[in-house]
Amino acid sequence: MDIFHISNQQATKCSEAPLGLPAEGFLWIDTTREEIADHIETWRDEIERISGVAIYDLHLTDIMNLTHSSYFDSTNDYEMVVFRKLRMPTTTGDATNNQAQTETDATPPTLRKLVTQPVIFIVMDRIVITVHAENSSIIRTARTKLLEYRDRGNSSSRHGRLPTSPQEWMLRLLNTMVDQYLDLRQPLTTQIDRWQRALLNPRRPFNDWIALLDARIALRKLDHLCEEQHDALQELRDHIIDTYRAGEDGRDKDLLLVRANDVIEHIGRVLGNARRLESSLESAVQMHFSAMSHRTSEIMRTLTVITALFMPLTLITGIFGMNFEVMPLLKDKIGFWLIMGAMAAIVVGSLAYFRRKHYLEK
Repeated sequence: MDIFHISNQQATKCSEAPLGLPAEGFLWIDTTREEIADHIETWRDEIERISGVAIYDLHLTDIMNLTHSSYFDSTNDYEMVVFRKLRMPTTTGDATNNQAQTETDATPPTLRKLVTQPVIFIVMDRIVITVHAENSSIIRTARTKLLEYRDRGNSSSRHGRLPTSPQEWMLRLLNTMVDQYLDLRQPLTTQIDRWQRALLNPRRPFNDWIALLDARIALRKLDHLCEEQHDALQELRDHIIDTYRAGEDGRDKDLLLVRANDVIEHIGRVLGNARRLESSLESAVQMHFSAMSHRTSEIMRTLTVITALFMPLTLITGIFGMNFEVMPLLKDKIGFWLIMGAMAAIVVGSLAYFRRKHYLEK
């Protein structure tokens, strides 16, 4: 568990746990789920010693639940946000697992990135607590930027400013997590376009149906995931509006609402993109089967024309192949040529009729 003190001027990492709230600024308590897995009660007692607030047992269960969906909850003492972020492979073990999964899974690598894990935010009075998996790249980058800001000071405004409240810092982290989903737009679009071209290629049959089904499942999962995230952030935004008290600085509230709306808008873009890709994939599959049906219809039309041409010829040859001693033209010297001429005339007449009816047009 690492504790950072964030003020208006700098952010510092505390060498030991403070005995209470700071005189100015707020505390960021960053914890990994692996650190507290075996002694979560001790961790809760430490949080209560620092903040004076006890986390409920139900919320402790939610913290350790790796399958929990995104949601928002609030009490009289704190607010809690569960947000599912993308899990990026950062360790050798992850890389080994991904390689083993690649050998048994037909899903393209781009869609295998849609693996999520929950990040917990608990916001109290001048304290924000994050609980996440070990080696989170977003949290690691955020910590680095905070400490680097201390070294730069306010010498350059282009580096932005430090957060002024726990809610603002939480929304900044959430915005970065949502941007990870936006970064998947281009590779996902490229993969869907590749499948569309393969589905509509008449010279090569499409056989990658398992991967296509996995892609549809992954996109539907992303759709549901974004809806849960959108609902959780919408409830957070409503909570910010409902808990605003007269006499407080309205500018701080407006800033939080702007950031909350920005995160919600980004989630909406991810949701819209997921639905557009799913619709494109569905359209490509429908076009594929339509093209297959059209090709089958063309083949059947060709076979029908050939059958129609040879049916009267087969009838004629069948009649003259009967074992009768007396038949017209059977012993005539030009009988053979008359029959061949009649058969040729039937073929030419049939072809002319089919062409006039547009049966032979492509």
